[in-house]
Amino acid sequence: MQNTSHAVMAQRSEAKDSLDDFPTPPWATRALIEHVLRSKGELKRQTCLEPACGAGHMSKVLAEFFGEVKSSDIHDYRYGEVQDFLKKPLAVNSFDWVITNPPFRLAEEFALRAIKVARRGVAILARTVFIESVGRYERLFMEHTPALFAQFTERVPMVKGRLDRKASTATGYGWLVWEREFKGRPELVWIPPCRKSLERDADYDLPPPPATATATPSGQKKPKMNKVQESLFG
Repeated sequence: MQNTSHAVMAQRSEAKDSLDDFPTPPWATRALIEHVLRSKGELKRQTCLEPACGAGHMSKVLAEFFGEVKSSDIHDYRYGEVQDFLKKPLAVNSFDWVITNPPFRLAEEFALRAIKVARRGVAILARTVFIESVGRYERLFMEHTPALFAQFTERVPMVKGRLDRKASTATGYGWLVWEREFKGRPELVWIPPCRKSLERDADYDLPPPPATATATPSGQKKPKMNKVQESLFG
């Protein structure tokens, strides 16, 4: 008999032409900073690119830690620039970090492009099964060895097109991190249970779009909401 529980049926399975828009719960991005990256104290002096920003849920959190965050996406989600990260010309080493949750079917391509763009490091949120496959090992991991893979011990529920605080999932996720100066064997680490301590009530509000494609840290003047956001939150 087929198991049709909500958790099992919530596994991500998208068509090849899908935008694969599964927003990242903000606490999962904070977990990257708080439990995975080794350079947390230096981030306020660094820049970050989020090239699959969607409605801005990850960018909003990154702006809490980085000095500057630039956001973009191939589709117009009314947040950040509309551009194709895999095609738009970007200078080598043009950002300190590239951090994103890319479409799963394009995660390998995003990682390869990000490694060229980032001066210091790359962090990709991906399903745990992403580290499998001989082909992916030969195309990506053999030449570009990650510094570490950080596996969530908790589930990170993602729902197509929106954040859902009550969602569940059967899919495991982790952060793959490449560091520019890293040489050696990758490290496997576990992200401890942290949702309760890192989750905020405001996380589930739609982030206001930045004045430009750059998200600014909290405390600065927020730009005006567009008509869509006014209808939702005005």
